[in-house]
Amino acid sequence: MGCQDVLSRKTGVIYGDDVLKLFKYCQEHKFAIPAINVTSSSTVVASLEAARDKKSPIILQTSQGGAAYFAGKGVDNKDQTASIQGAIAAAHYIRAIAPAYGIPVILHTDHCAKKLLPWLDGMLDADEAWFKQHGEPLWSSHMIDLSEEEVEYNVDTTAKYLQRMAPMKQWLEMEIGITGGEEDGVNNEDVDNNSLYTQPEDILMIYKRLSAVSPYFSIAAGFGNVHGVYKPGNVKLHPELLSKHQKHVQEAIGTKDEKPVALVFHGGSGSSKKEYQDAISYGVVKVNLDTDLQFAYLTGIRDFVLKNKDYVMTQVGNPEGADKPNKKKYDPRVWVREGELTMSARLHEALADFNTAGQL
Repeated sequence: MGCQDVLSRKTGVIYGDDVLKLFKYCQEHKFAIPAINVTSSSTVVASLEAARDKKSPIILQTSQGGAAYFAGKGVDNKDQTASIQGAIAAAHYIRAIAPAYGIPVILHTDHCAKKLLPWLDGMLDADEAWFKQHGEPLWSSHMIDLSEEEVEYNVDTTAKYLQRMAPMKQWLEMEIGITGGEEDGVNNEDVDNNSLYTQPEDILMIYKRLSAVSPYFSIAAGFGNVHGVYKPGNVKLHPELLSKHQKHVQEAIGTKDEKPVALVFHGGSGSSKKEYQDAISYGVVKVNLDTDLQFAYLTGIRDFVLKNKDYVMTQVGNPEGADKPNKKKYDPRVWVREGELTMSARLHEALADFNTAGQL
């Protein structure tokens, strides 16, 4: 038996009860699903290919900046126009191509801070239009990240958005406790270290508030997470805190479920395999992976260009002859593909580390 056996939709973009069932299956079988920030059809393909080859489910997500890039850097992003249209374009592309890879895909959008809420509003408008036509939202899930705001505002606003999403059975990820470092224009490099660690009481309060609205939510709780890659020893992760969160909620609500909360691991790039696996054992179902894959994508293209330098400086003329054409080297389908292959290879490692491989 694999995770597809518990899903009503076996391949392509899933939503609602299938997302809930998949995440609970993750907890029961001690694996997490990598969430990959995609910025182009090429990075989408690299991710889907890796997941297919390793017989794994996958989460594909766009950030606000990544969505704008998907639309094209030449599109004005006033009022989040490019980010909204780019996210919609990415969603339609992923929905169209994902079934060809034969795996379940959660279609997600990443961090949405307070200043970016118009972006989320625009995507929810598109969700509701798609729901009216097709009976499901365009995206499986979204993330709202108000962790930099006061806790009361964070939870109240998150609950209001979950209320809007609930009729569509759409998942909402929220964050409590700040993730350090810098990502996509949000800089938390100078925050107090104490802000990186969420308290069990906050998790319980959030769980009670949101579960009264909808069961379709997850919490990115801070346990020392930092975006980016840093020297060993500079980041102090304490995944054991997640176990305390689960026990606190379990005892408070009186459930036999030892992992009542669907947890998310942010700032995953650069973490050790043991840190990943410890966090997953405590109920983490989703691990964000971006920085490592950006570098992996680069390496394939970089190495190809360096190896073939004498073939990509001109259209005609190379060491084999002054009249020899170089099209087979400079054709974007050749060197872009090299980036896809190295990105996929790095994702293979993550799928093994998170115990996702072979879970279909």
